[in-house]
Amino acid sequence: MDLVVQDTPEAVAECAAQHVASRVLALPSAHLGLATGATPRGVYQRLTNAHQRGMLPLSEVRYFMLDEYVGIDTKEPTSFQNVLRRELLSPVGAEPHSLEILDGNAADLSAEADRFEEALRSSGGIDLQILGIGTNGHIGFNEPGSSFTSRTRMVELHEETVQSNSRYFDSPEVVPRKALSQGLATIFEARSILLLATGDSKARAISSMVEGPTSPSNPASILQRHPDVTVIMDAAAASRLRSAQSAISKVSA
Repeated sequence: MDLVVQDTPEAVAECAAQHVASRVLALPSAHLGLATGATPRGVYQRLTNAHQRGMLPLSEVRYFMLDEYVGIDTKEPTSFQNVLRRELLSPVGAEPHSLEILDGNAADLSAEADRFEEALRSSGGIDLQILGIGTNGHIGFNEPGSSFTSRTRMVELHEETVQSNSRYFDSPEVVPRKALSQGLATIFEARSILLLATGDSKARAISSMVEGPTSPSNPASILQRHPDVTVIMDAAAASRLRSAQSAISKVSA
């Protein structure tokens, strides 16, 4: 696990964008797994800017959703599909079909999860999966207790997750309580993983992910077993790492 600490969230976004861009430049037809939220937003803005300046060709890239709320209209600003199209795909002129969606409005959610898994298999899988991390250690919407062998499925959101995500909604009462999410085993199959974290609120989760035991009670800890993981975080998110001085491979000036 490669741990990279930057001074600020803006520096995290810049470093992460460079990481993604280097992968795409090396493999223009790369398959990218996309997370949503405040942390990756700055990364997508920088990728968009690089593309629009002619420095980063994205026309051959294929994108895969990490998760999506159940029962939310895709035209709503809080729909993850809407977010990804608004923040990355539309600005870079990506074709609508270049995004493999998770349809949270499917009549049969189990069948939709199976369809997504088959799309992943038939495409050859994800080259680089972008992740955030929840305050309780979830990646995707794999809440504590999720099996390390879990595949894409419908999940119930823990109250802590609902409260954390309520800032994007009018009130906590309207935050969806269910979602479709890639499973931990699905995420683990990505050839490379990039996890982003900023702020004091993520420090405990980062410490547990990096230094805690590998256990379903700490979903992100599965990444300790992955051969190619880069964690880019700000100093606040890294503040609880006991092994910071010896384990962190790069520190910003």
